[in-house]
Order: sequence, then structure tokens, then C-alpha cells
Amino acid sequence: MTSDDVLLLLDYHYWARDRLLDALQRVSAEQLLLDRGSSFRSIRDTLAHMYFAEWAWYSRWRGESPTTLPDANQLESVTAVRDAWKTLEQQLRPFVRSFSDTDLRRVVDYRLLSGLSAASPLWQMIQHVVNHATYHRGQIVTMLRQSSQPLPLSTDLITFYRENRSTAGERVD
Repeated sequence: MTSDDVLLLLDYHYWARDRLLDALQRVSAEQLLLDRGSSFRSIRDTLAHMYFAEWAWYSRWRGESPTTLPDANQLESVTAVRDAWKTLEQQLRPFVRSFSDTDLRRVVDYRLLSGLSAASPLWQMIQHVVNHATYHRGQIVTMLRQSSQPLPLSTDLITFYRENRSTAGERVD
């Protein structure tokens, strides 16, 4: 995977995140916190997990290995999640942009939250962050559907490519 590929995936990731957050702005605080019996208790808890997981991976790329994720109650609203995530994005993008193709193949040693040692190439960890968020966005959309809440615009990767042809390396006529 090249640095251009990784940057394009990050563009997709944040584009999809913003579409989800835009839809969630229209959901009441009560609906965001309602226990839905999913992997994480509520929509807000799932959203917080997505943000904190990205924070943990970014920490690992910088040589730190968190042993716990912060409490989801720190992010009491969609606006709080958006603000925190935008701040993280502003740190993460230039960090990743600085990597060459060779840098992306570098294996990074880190510790899992459980304390176990692990090692992965940087490009795989970045790809995982994007895939992980995609998985949980799907869970949130299911929770929204089950409660007849407003849905986000499509967050499919192909939709991103279609809507962003010039940045996705496609010919623009």
C-alpha cells in the first residue's frame, strides 16, 4: 500500500465519519443513550468507542501504548465527539502525511489494551482503523433503523469514489 493509498483511505474515513455525525446531530440525547443491546450499550457508546480506538492506534504509532480506553461519558454529545475527533484528525493527518511508502512498511511494536505485545506494519494498522470504523458505522446505522431515526447519507466506499473522482485518482471529464 502506498502513501497515496493510505491518504485516500483517510479521506474516505473522515468523509464517512462526518456523514454519520451529521445524521446523529438530528437524534435526541435520549435516543443516543438508549441501551440497544449491541456490542456497545448505546449509539453514543459505540461512537465513543470508534473515536477512542482511533486515539489508541494513533498513540501506538507515536510509540505509546495505552492500557485502557477513556470513559465514554467524557463525550456526552455528538458535538463533543465531533470536536474531539476533529482535533485528533488535525494531529493524525499531518503525522500520516509525513510517511513515505517505505515508512508505511515499517513494523511497529506495541502493546494491546490487555498488555500483550503485538507488532504490525504501519499501513496495516492505518487500514485497520478505517475498517474498524466502517464496521461500527454499520452497527450504528442498524440501531438507527431499528428505532426509525434519521439515517446518514451513504457511507459506502464506492459512493466516496464517485463523489470525489478527482481526489480518488479517477479521470475527470
